[in-house]
Amino acid sequence: MSTRAEVSADIEVLTETNKQSRPIVAIIILFGGIFALLVSIALSISFGAADIKLATVWTAVFHFNPDLTPHQIIREIRMPRVLGAAMVGSCFAVAGALMQGMTRNPLADSGLLGLNAGAAFMLALCFAFFPGLPFMYLIMYSFLGAGLGAAIVYGIGSMSRGGLTPMRLVLAGAAVSALLGALSEGIALYFRIGQDLAFWYAGGVSGTKWINLQVMSPWIIVAMIGAIIISKSITLLSLGDEVAIGLGQKTKTIKVFGMLIVLVLAGSAVSVVGAVGFVGLIVPHLTRLIIGHDYRWIIPCSIVIGALLVVLADLAARMINPPYETPIGALIALIGVPFFLYLARRGGREL
Repeated sequence: MSTRAEVSADIEVLTETNKQSRPIVAIIILFGGIFALLVSIALSISFGAADIKLATVWTAVFHFNPDLTPHQIIREIRMPRVLGAAMVGSCFAVAGALMQGMTRNPLADSGLLGLNAGAAFMLALCFAFFPGLPFMYLIMYSFLGAGLGAAIVYGIGSMSRGGLTPMRLVLAGAAVSALLGALSEGIALYFRIGQDLAFWYAGGVSGTKWINLQVMSPWIIVAMIGAIIISKSITLLSLGDEVAIGLGQKTKTIKVFGMLIVLVLAGSAVSVVGAVGFVGLIVPHLTRLIIGHDYRWIIPCSIVIGALLVVLADLAARMINPPYETPIGALIALIGVPFFLYLARRGGREL
């Protein structure tokens, strides 16, 4: 049992963390981010091969006329694409925040730790052996693939004598991602499904349909609610297992529950947009920098900022070289790679 002095020390640490949080700033970020997200969604819907006025977008959303071609373009092509981008960004951001909080690893991200590669590998198997599989089953296999990637990475990382350190996890994640990526490419070449997998390799939301959103929305909503419910426990875990246990947290239960949420979020996102990385790395760090270390605020703010980041990336992907599209995974990597190197350099002594 914890002594009175240890409990007092734990409470002092928690109190200091609460003092460092900035709830007023978080509320401003939430409302400002939601407003910016709505504006970005409207701009993204209006911009494309056929530019459409914002007034037409408003009319198509609230007074849809199926006889008008611009209304059909907005409803059937652009709206599911943009909403899919927002959902995917939220998924990756919250998954990264949960992983960083649970593992106390500043470099944790579903792309860096093998979850995205595992989900993409399972999709390659589905395309090769089960062509025409309904999207509902693709999502389920994506969950399994994400779990497979995570299990292999953590298994390899835990075999070293020094245990699981952030840098070992990242190195194991890079190795496993490369292996699963090579296997996916080999399957694509052998079964001649390279064109089908090209979308997932590049990363993009251009093929998103309403059916995709209808299938993934319930999973994502439940996972987001679960992330918010355990957010206080994640705050305690981010202070260390000893502190969390001293304050009465069931750390193993929280970690299992949190990892299931991560698998659902990462698997859902990869099934739609492909193996896009670094969103879950950038957004949680940016959010913590602005609002502090309280995950009761980090999770909601990550939902909004992650959605905004991917929607803007998708908009930029269409503006760089029209009428062609640049993969959003490449655009986000232009920001993510320098950010990753900065984190690795800053935390190098601790890793």
